[in-house]
Amino acid sequence: MNYKSELLKKISEYKAQVGIIGMGYVGLPLALEFAEAGFEVTGFDVDRDKVQKLNSGESYIKHIPSERIKTQVAGKKFRATNDFSSLSEMDAIIICVPTPLNKYREPDISYIENSGREISKYFNKGKLVVLESSTYPGTTEEILKPLLDKPLNSEIEGQLICGKDYFLAFSPEREDPNNPKYTTKTIPKVIGGQTPDCLEVAKSLYDKVILNTVPVSSPKVAEATKLLENIYRSINIALVNELKIVFDRMGIDIWEVIDAAKTKPFGFQAFYPGPGLGGHCIPIDPFYLTWKAREYEVNTKFIELAGEINTYQPYFVVQKIGDALNENGKAISNSKLLILGVAYKKNVDDLRESPALKLIEILIDKGAQVDYSDPYIPKIPKTRKYSFDMESVNLIGDNLKKYDAVVLATDHDNFDYNLIYEHSNLIIDTRNAFKTYGLKNGKIYKA
Repeated sequence: MNYKSELLKKISEYKAQVGIIGMGYVGLPLALEFAEAGFEVTGFDVDRDKVQKLNSGESYIKHIPSERIKTQVAGKKFRATNDFSSLSEMDAIIICVPTPLNKYREPDISYIENSGREISKYFNKGKLVVLESSTYPGTTEEILKPLLDKPLNSEIEGQLICGKDYFLAFSPEREDPNNPKYTTKTIPKVIGGQTPDCLEVAKSLYDKVILNTVPVSSPKVAEATKLLENIYRSINIALVNELKIVFDRMGIDIWEVIDAAKTKPFGFQAFYPGPGLGGHCIPIDPFYLTWKAREYEVNTKFIELAGEINTYQPYFVVQKIGDALNENGKAISNSKLLILGVAYKKNVDDLRESPALKLIEILIDKGAQVDYSDPYIPKIPKTRKYSFDMESVNLIGDNLKKYDAVVLATDHDNFDYNLIYEHSNLIIDTRNAFKTYGLKNGKIYKA
């Protein structure tokens, strides 16, 4: 049987069953794009609560309206399940699972491995499998391919041939949650197939939902592309974070310097400092390459130094908080502090790797009484690193007056900055959000 021709025909007629493992910030929007294009899509997730919400047409991600989900559920184009045996019914399976670091900054690819094993249990010939999770070059070939070459499905005997019996590719996610300019559909998609036929099949699928696909020669190239994108950002952010500290000692405003520098029409791209790095990609992806590079006896000093600088930023902010309090006759210990925004970036409800969480931990360790306010995160859930039993404080004048200082960690657009300015005793601004209020009043400190 010519599995390639059969699968290409199903894709061209929108009859291919698409399964997506991981219904988070990457998997869910991708699933909706396929469903809206006309494919029947099944979202797989181990979280029963997510599955129940999705099948009820309810969104748990701020920038994805519930109506989008309801429409596809009602039209029987989308369903969610935690029953992975349904993988046997899928023609194309896309893996969108987390790839965190462990406490030693080493890759934790257990989510990819577990997904691969689940697929292997229910594997049949003629399927396409695509990994989207950010990872080190070689993961698709070294981790996923062996599981699919000799699947755990007892009904399949012998070894399968990749590119003939099944198809394998890597296509890195490029999600930017709540970006009004770019969406899953409009962000160009890099695709690397394990063989030329694998690339052709994977590209034909993504071409149905993505406006511009970018084929490359192998999964390794596609995996490396994702790392380069985020290492580029990590290093440039580290540069401005380090300059922020240097210029602060010199009495120079880094934000004013950046605003002036970006008037140059060539050779400069503006990056901005902050309280640290957040999100699932930039704080994590660079260390996937540093770990893999050791296998080739290469030390990635530049990348690791950038990571150190960015990791230090919450401590610098705490130092500035201490300086501001000291100037007003107080110490961090026993001070009442309010963190404004715990999401990793503005206008989202995503707190993965948020530097605000590290700020909270350091301040509590120093004896401060810490609360937070975030309109998008009513309660801080337990994460892999942190377990805070905290709920968001209402941002009203009387509440603000209770705190010795407020720390702006995430500059959400819907914060009432006039209210914050009028009723706060001290403001430590890590995002330059209060630049129009002036700094010489002794109330606002930049960090």
